[in-house]
Amino acid sequence: MSTAGRPDPGQADVPAWLDRLAEAAVAMPVPAALRTPAGGGRKSAVLILFADGPHGPDLLLIQRSPWLRRHAGQPAFPGGAIDAADASPAAAAVREAAEEAQVSPGSVQVLAVLPELYISRSGFSVTPVLAWWRQPGPVEPGDLAEVTAVARVPVAELADPANRSTIRHPSGFSGPAFAVGGMLVWGFTAMLLDRLLVLGRWEQPWDTSRVTELPSEVLSAPADSEVLDSRLQPGL
Repeated sequence: MSTAGRPDPGQADVPAWLDRLAEAAVAMPVPAALRTPAGGGRKSAVLILFADGPHGPDLLLIQRSPWLRRHAGQPAFPGGAIDAADASPAAAAVREAAEEAQVSPGSVQVLAVLPELYISRSGFSVTPVLAWWRQPGPVEPGDLAEVTAVARVPVAELADPANRSTIRHPSGFSGPAFAVGGMLVWGFTAMLLDRLLVLGRWEQPWDTSRVTELPSEVLSAPADSEVLDSRLQPGL
């Protein structure tokens, strides 16, 4: 059955759990506060790339360089601005994964294009693209000036209550956080991970009252780096 936002559904080699997740993610509700306003924002896309790893399902994260003007030092999904030459948000997301993590584009099967999310503090309208990594290969930073590390993080680690907490910014904003793969994942990326765990039925009860403070290097990052927005709550 064809589903809006799913350019390539129902492939025989896609695990049933991922096909179900893709169908649910396409219908993910977006609160009014995260909808792109009239006039739009700068169009961008991120790749949510799932694979069948040695410890079960995993997904790809990168660690951004601490010298970047935006999102300095933050873990994130591969992604970036959509270029004029990109045929679609999905094409842009796959291109960025190739540039940032050396992912072979031919090994990626796009399953779903999720609803666009607007990040007011950076002015980006972000389209998350969910994909299946049919033939995982070696990954590494494509340009150390932009990406310092690449990791495949098992879903089991993300769902482990011991790795979860609420991050707090001195301004008062708060949201979900994950301590996985030697990284502290927070902000927009953590919000999406939180939603994926719920939609994929992986979420386990965790202590939302356990608070993690942002590291000093995050607080000292350039002023226009992404900071937590009160609208990026686990209840999205």
